[in-house]
Amino acid sequence: MTVYGRYVKRILDFLLALIGIVILSPLFFVLAVLVRTKLGSPVFFKQERPGKNEKVFTLCKFRTMTDKRDENGNLLPDSIRLTKFGKILRATSLDELPELLNILTGDMSIIGPRPLLVSYLPYYTEEEKLRHTVRPGLTGLAQVSGRNFIDWDSRFKKDVEYVRNLSFGMDMKVLWLTVRTVLGRGDVAEDTNVTEGNFAEIRKKRLEETGSLERIENNV
Repeated sequence: MTVYGRYVKRILDFLLALIGIVILSPLFFVLAVLVRTKLGSPVFFKQERPGKNEKVFTLCKFRTMTDKRDENGNLLPDSIRLTKFGKILRATSLDELPELLNILTGDMSIIGPRPLLVSYLPYYTEEEKLRHTVRPGLTGLAQVSGRNFIDWDSRFKKDVEYVRNLSFGMDMKVLWLTVRTVLGRGDVAEDTNVTEGNFAEIRKKRLEETGSLERIENNV
């Protein structure tokens, strides 16, 4: 890894995250109040995700869904619990702002492969595992190359491409494309399985067809 990847990138991440938190603190406060008023408590959505070297950390975002349940106490489908306000938060990527705290603590980077679910870990190929050799990002090459509208294989190829070509120039390219995408409100990323389907289930089916599923699960 280059000097930029080893040292400079982390310094820039820390400084930019700190500046962002200070400047955006009024917006943080307003969004927190709106989320509490419109969606209830807790204000933040927290979930364990794998980071660099597959070390698990707690991802923090503004919640975008309610806790509505059926008569048996089970949560209703995401499509029902996702409100109009929640859709606006996702469409503008404002729900991602609390991840600046994850960047500040060193669990994430501004640019990098998006952190996915811990349950996905057993199903990556050796090449795809390269995505966990760097810190996960607030945005990444895959997200500006189609976001949820590309399939899992294509998404992971973009993640690996990013890792293998990590440089200041690559990060500036992704940052510029992110700004352009968010302002254009195109291909908005969501942490749901609505568009591409659950990765673990898709990969399980593929492994079953090749007879490799039992071997993978025995190693979990």
